[in-house]
Amino acid sequence: MNQRAIAALAVGLAATWAAPASAQQPPAPPPPSFAAPNITPNGVRAMAANCAPCHGTGGRPAEGSSVAPLAGRPQADIVEAMKAFKEGKREATVMHQIAKGYSDAEIAAIAAYFSQRR
Repeated sequence: MNQRAIAALAVGLAATWAAPASAQQPPAPPPPSFAAPNITPNGVRAMAANCAPCHGTGGRPAEGSSVAPLAGRPQADIVEAMKAFKEGKREATVMHQIAKGYSDAEIAAIAAYFSQRR
């Protein structure tokens, strides 16, 4: 066998051995996903409770607070404000980060919850 034939054989064997190794690698993991919106009555109450430290229990902040009340506010107003925070169109200290943690369905459900509070 001449050197050219040996080189061709070596390349062929290397390709044959390499193909099964790459074919046996596990597929890449799927990208991370978020939990499904929790828009059950209990889920909405739990999400609304997250608003209490700033907006007060039931969406009623302490008297004299500079934080906006949520109780009784129209649902569309709350949704509009949350989307503005989420998209960075409205300045805030923390609301822009908080809003990003909610899906549009969750925002609508939380807004409906607070709009029904008096």
